[in-house]
Amino acid sequence: MTSSDALKTILDEQVKGYRTLLELLQKERNCLIDLNAAGIEELSKEKDTVILKLRLLEEERMRLINKFYQREKSLRDICHFTGDRAFLEIRSKLLSLLQSIDEMNQFNRILIERSLHHIKNRTAFLNSVGMKINSSDKGTLITGEI
Repeated sequence: MTSSDALKTILDEQVKGYRTLLELLQKERNCLIDLNAAGIEELSKEKDTVILKLRLLEEERMRLINKFYQREKSLRDICHFTGDRAFLEIRSKLLSLLQSIDEMNQFNRILIERSLHHIKNRTAFLNSVGMKINSSDKGTLITGEI
């Protein structure tokens, strides 16, 4: 396998990994909207696994670039050096996926912030009407019956 083929293989795996991460973020958005805490927890574990794999792929990509393309560090530079336009296509896919992941992360962050704000407001309201909520208590039942 040539150095270009090895690098393309790693890059293709990165594209697959980022697609998987984007799919997980979309599922996470649905769980956030549905208030599915168990689903969010499960997806968090899956995301951690995918991110670890992506880190390993990135390390391997950098190792290959440093070994075979000492001066060329970007995929655009490698494309010009090798004359292989596949590197530009992969670069375009990666940029698109990373932008989508960033947008999905921002959307999910907003959902989480709004949920936390809602919970804080409800807790403050309950405290203001005399129902003291201890955040360390789990499963506290609040009733209006006297």
